[in-house]
Amino acid sequence: MVLVKNIDIFTPIIDEPEIQGEIAACNVTNDIFAMNVPEISGMLVFLAISNRTPIEVAEGILRGIKYFMEKKINSSIVGGHTIYSEWPLMGGEASGYVLKDSIIRKQGVKKGDKLILTKPIGLQAIMASYRLLKDFPEMLEHYSVNELQKSINLAIKIMTTSNQNVVKTIHSYKDFSFIHALSDITGFGLAGHTAEMLQNSKLSAIIDTIPSIKLSEELSHELGYSFDDCMCHETAGGMLLSVDPTKVEEFTTVLTSNKIPNWTVGTIIKDELGIVRISENVQNLEITNI
Repeated sequence: MVLVKNIDIFTPIIDEPEIQGEIAACNVTNDIFAMNVPEISGMLVFLAISNRTPIEVAEGILRGIKYFMEKKINSSIVGGHTIYSEWPLMGGEASGYVLKDSIIRKQGVKKGDKLILTKPIGLQAIMASYRLLKDFPEMLEHYSVNELQKSINLAIKIMTTSNQNVVKTIHSYKDFSFIHALSDITGFGLAGHTAEMLQNSKLSAIIDTIPSIKLSEELSHELGYSFDDCMCHETAGGMLLSVDPTKVEEFTTVLTSNKIPNWTVGTIIKDELGIVRISENVQNLEITNI
């Protein structure tokens, strides 16, 4: 057995304290699940707030973290640390145990592998629209507020949905060696994390399908985010799995039967070393629900 630990601290992206707490807990624990660890043994919470922050805000963040840990992934808060800071920070450290041979690392892709993604991308642009609707609504007056809100709600659902069920699906196989590499999609975007998976492989990847939250492509172009090259930042995004092509159909069927959305987004190829290329005929899929 090995102990897998992760620490992650970031700034708030949403005003509702309990939702922000859930996002923080999801973001911290997803990095453990990205090593194919099926259970979180506990989380140490870190919270930095101004001494002028209303107590109900701090309590709300902690309630959100507690709810996510206990109700969504069957774990718990085991301690933590709180400090005063002029800039709010939240997150913490999560741990999990797993058999050493069960770890699936970020690297290990093989030629011909198919890349499977379990959540749509586009969070950066959608959460920018959340802030603009509050502070500068005139910048988005040519959009339907109702449609924007639907996409914001989907983004929140994505950021508060754990990747644990993906790992439990993997562990439902006695032999899951057909999954050659595994990562979650966060700050480096889909292309950035794919590039990490290519390190030391002498291989490349081509992305031919981009599932994205409705309106995120249009908003990204308008706001200057890197949608077309799949470099937009994500928070608590989906799993990216490099899967033997002979097992893709079966595995995606099992994911779907477990109510885990999934898309085959690309292929590992022998091309210019370490390059992630977006296909000239890329298919953009607008996602409205997961």
